[in-house]
Amino acid sequence: MLVYPSSIDLSSHTLRFLSARLHARRREIGTRWRRLPAGRQALLALAHLRCGDTYAQLAAGFRIGIATAYRYVREVIDVLAVLAPTLTEAMKTIRTKALVILDGTLLPIDRTAADTPYYSGKHKRHGMNVQVLTDPFGRLFRASPAPPGSVHDLTAARTHGIIDALAAAELKCWADKAYQGAGHPVRVPFRGRRLKRWKRRHNSSHAKIRCLVEQAMAVLKSWRLLRKLRCSTNRFTAIVQAVLVLHHASA
Repeated sequence: MLVYPSSIDLSSHTLRFLSARLHARRREIGTRWRRLPAGRQALLALAHLRCGDTYAQLAAGFRIGIATAYRYVREVIDVLAVLAPTLTEAMKTIRTKALVILDGTLLPIDRTAADTPYYSGKHKRHGMNVQVLTDPFGRLFRASPAPPGSVHDLTAARTHGIIDALAAAELKCWADKAYQGAGHPVRVPFRGRRLKRWKRRHNSSHAKIRCLVEQAMAVLKSWRLLRKLRCSTNRFTAIVQAVLVLHHASA
C-alpha cells in the first residue's frame, strides 16, 4: 500500500487533550509498553474519527497491524465516551441560557434492506436517530444515545428523557413539527397550508430561531466517520459521544 502525508483540520490543543487522557488511561491500567506512544495513538484515532481513514490505511500509515489499529481506536472511543455529559449535567449548563433548540438527525449506517428497524422512511436510507440540543447560537450541548432510524423524533426524545428534563427545568425549547404533542416545554410551528397571517408570521420567526440547530448538525457531520458508519450499531452511541467530547475540547 502506498502511504502519503495528510492533514487533520483540528487544533493541536485537541491532540494534547486526547494524549493526556490516554497517558492517564495507561497509568491507570499499568501499561508498560505499546507499539505507539500515547501521542501517536491519539493522532491515529483523530485521523479515523475526523477523516474517516480505514483501519487498513491507519495500519499502513502508522506501521502497525490492522488489529492493533482497531484496538487503539476502540480504546480511545471508550476513554472519551465516559467523559460525555449526561442529560442532568447538560441541563445544568442549559439552564443558564435563554432557550434551547431541539432537533433530530439521521446519521447514515451501512446496512442492507433486510435491516428494517434501521430504515428511515422519511430519509429513505438506513441510519441511527440522534437527538441534538443546542443553545440559541447553534452551539452543540448534547447528543443523545442513538436508536434505530425508524424511531420517530418525538419518541426518541421521550425515550431518552429529554422532554421530561426540559419540563422539569422549565426551559423554553424550540423544535420542528415532528415534536407536535410534546407538551408545554417544546414550542413547535403551526401546521396546515391555509394559515392566518399571524400564524404565518409566527412560523417564520420560529424558523429563524430553529434553523440555527443546523450548525450543530454540520459540526457532527464534519467528522467524516459519522457520514456513513460501517461498524456495529452497538458502538454507534459511544462514537457519537466521543466526537462530542472532542468537539467540546477543541472549542
